[in-house]
Amino acid sequence: MSRKLHISARTGLLLALCGFIGSAEDRYVIHTNGNIHQIAKRHGLNVVQSLTGSGSGHHVLSSSGRNPREVLRRLAADSDITTAETDVAVLLPGQRSGAPVHPAGAPNGQSLPLDGSMSWYYGSMAANSYLNQTAGQRINIKGAHDISLGGTRVAVIDTGIDRTNLVLAASIGEGWDFVHNQPMGQELADINQETTPILDQETTPILDQETTPILDGGTALILNQETTPILDQETTPILDSKNFPAYGHGTMTSGLIHLVAPKATLLPVRSFAADGTSTISQIVAGIYWAIDHDAQVINMSFSTQQNSDILKKAIDDANSKGIICVAAAGNDGRSISVWPAAYEGVIGVGSTNDSDIRSLFSNYGSAVLLAAPGEAVITTYPSTNGGLKQHYAEVWGTSFSAPLVAGTAALLADLNDHINAGQAARIFTQSSVSIGNQGLGAGELDAYQAALQARKDNGNNHDQ
Repeated sequence: MSRKLHISARTGLLLALCGFIGSAEDRYVIHTNGNIHQIAKRHGLNVVQSLTGSGSGHHVLSSSGRNPREVLRRLAADSDITTAETDVAVLLPGQRSGAPVHPAGAPNGQSLPLDGSMSWYYGSMAANSYLNQTAGQRINIKGAHDISLGGTRVAVIDTGIDRTNLVLAASIGEGWDFVHNQPMGQELADINQETTPILDQETTPILDQETTPILDGGTALILNQETTPILDQETTPILDSKNFPAYGHGTMTSGLIHLVAPKATLLPVRSFAADGTSTISQIVAGIYWAIDHDAQVINMSFSTQQNSDILKKAIDDANSKGIICVAAAGNDGRSISVWPAAYEGVIGVGSTNDSDIRSLFSNYGSAVLLAAPGEAVITTYPSTNGGLKQHYAEVWGTSFSAPLVAGTAALLADLNDHINAGQAARIFTQSSVSIGNQGLGAGELDAYQAALQARKDNGNNHDQ
C-alpha cells in the first residue's frame, strides 16, 4: 500500500497566518492566464508584483479603503482568474499575545561544555563540537559520507544565509532576497539598513534574554560559558532579539544541511525578514525562484495553520520538476496539520531527543513521515566583525530537524539525478529506524541506510 506524502504540520518556524484586516492597504495574490492589467483595471486594483519564469501568471494586487471580503469575492467570480486569496502575513507566534516564544520542554537557558578544537571539513575549518555532535552520530552521517557527499543544489527558504560564515561560505551559491527584492539573500539585509545595531564588539546591543526566540517558536542558545554566549569562547553579545527575533535562523538551518551534505550548494531564498515576518506571496515567489534555479531539494523550516491554494500550486509545480520538498512538523506538541508540511508531496519532519523519544514540543500524527534530532543540536550562527569571529548555536525545534532530512535528501539526489518526491519518501520510510508508536511516521532518520537504499535503487534502474 502506497503511503501518501501527507506530511504534517508545523515546521520549525512555528508561524501563524494573520490577514491584513484593518491595514491601510489590503493585498491579494491571484493566478491568471489573462491580461493582469486589464483584470486589475476592471476591479479597481493596483498591480504590486508579477512573477516571471515558472511563476508566470501569479500576481499580487492591492486595494485601499475597500472591503477585503467583497474584493476577494469579486476576484473569485472572475472567469479569467483561476485562484484568488488574501496575501496573508506569516508571523512569529511570539508576536501574538499569549503565544509561546519557544517549544515546551526546551530549556530557558543553559551553558554547554565546549570543545574549542577545530577540524578540516570539506573545504573549511569547523568546530569539533559541531562536527562530532550526538545528533550527527544518531543519524549516522559519517557512514552516509562513504556513499555520497550531496553534490546537489538545496534551496533554503528562510531568513537568508550569512555569506561571511567561513564554514558555509564556499558552499553558498546564488540567492535572492524577496523581502527587499535584491540579489544575494544575505542574512544581514535588514540589520544593515538600521542605523544603530551594527554587528561588531563595540556597538552590538546586548542579547538580554536567556533564549533567542526563533521563527518556529524554537530556542537557540549562542554557546559559551555564559547563559547565551558563543562557541569561540568570546562573550560578545550577538544581537538584540527583541528587534530581530528570527535573525540567524537561515544560517542555522543551512549549517545543518551542510553538516549532512557538505558538497551541496546552498541557495539562500530570503522570504523571511529578521523580525520573522513574511507573506504567502514571498514564500511562493521563493519556491518558483528555486524551481528556476535548478534546486533539487527545498528546505522549508516554517509553517502556517491556514491552507493556501496558491502555496499548494507552487509545491505541486516544484514536485512536477522532481524537486524534493522538506518541511518541519511544527512545535505545538499536538496531532495537527499545518502547511506546507501537510501537503501531499512534502516530507514533514518531527523531532526526537537523544533517547529516541518524541520531543515534547513536536507535532505528531499520521501526517509526519519521519523524525530527526531536534533538541540541543549544534549549528552555525552568523559571524561578527566581518567574518573574523565565527559563532555557533545550540538549538531546539522541528525547524532544525527538517534540515537534517533535507541534507539527506541532497545525498539521495546526488546518487540519483532522477529521484522524485515520492521515491525519496519511500526511501525514507524504508530506511528509518523504528522508535515505536510515537506518531512519528516511519521512525527516526538514518542517513546511511537512506543513502544505501538510494544507491541500490539507482543500480537496479541502470540494470533494467
